[in-house]
Amino acid sequence: MSDTAMTRDTLAGEVMLECRELTRIYQEGPQDLTVLDSLELEVRAGERVAVVGSSGSGKTTLLNLLGGLDRPSHGEVRVADKVLHTMSDAALGRFRNRHIGFVYQFHHLLAEFTALENAALPLIVRGQRKREAEKRAMEILARVGMRERAAHKPGELSGGERQRVAIARALVTDPSLVLMDEPTGNLDQSTASSILALMDELSATAACAFVIVTHDPGLAAHQDRVLRLDGGRLTDEASYD
Repeated sequence: MSDTAMTRDTLAGEVMLECRELTRIYQEGPQDLTVLDSLELEVRAGERVAVVGSSGSGKTTLLNLLGGLDRPSHGEVRVADKVLHTMSDAALGRFRNRHIGFVYQFHHLLAEFTALENAALPLIVRGQRKREAEKRAMEILARVGMRERAAHKPGELSGGERQRVAIARALVTDPSLVLMDEPTGNLDQSTASSILALMDELSATAACAFVIVTHDPGLAAHQDRVLRLDGGRLTDEASYD
């Protein structure tokens, strides 16, 4: 697969994310704690999937495995037809930069950089010229209502504004897959709606797949599918109230 963004028509029906027998076991003293147990998941290009579940059910562990931030005890995660845990750390870092965007529950912005510099950072790390990277970053910041705050540093922004910058940073590379942990938790209704509209556009035009962990019933209901994580496995939700 090319490292450049592809259109939805090119990738229609293609599996963008695949988990097979995904298992994560942690050792707690003399006992093993199985957080994920032979979990199975497929997400296709352009598809948006919400994952819900009680606190402690393993949702964050799942996101970390899907993004290659953690390695499975058993099974595999395949993104854009690449098995993540078989890559070296350096190769995995390059792959994440080009194919995976992250939006964490807490923004993780760099305090010494402006909003624009934070949003452009993934492109600069990739080797893109700063001027070109910041032009693209400004386009995305405008889409999330942050154009007028682009020159401000995180300490000068509200919690909701920092989250919008983090979302722009995740989307700036035109990733194949975006992983989101409570992405609209700190946003007002109007801004949350603009984020949903941007997600809709990216899934439709760039075949970007989304996996979103959330407790927000409105956000979950807006996605193509809602899955519940319980007992280490995912099941379909007929509805989410």
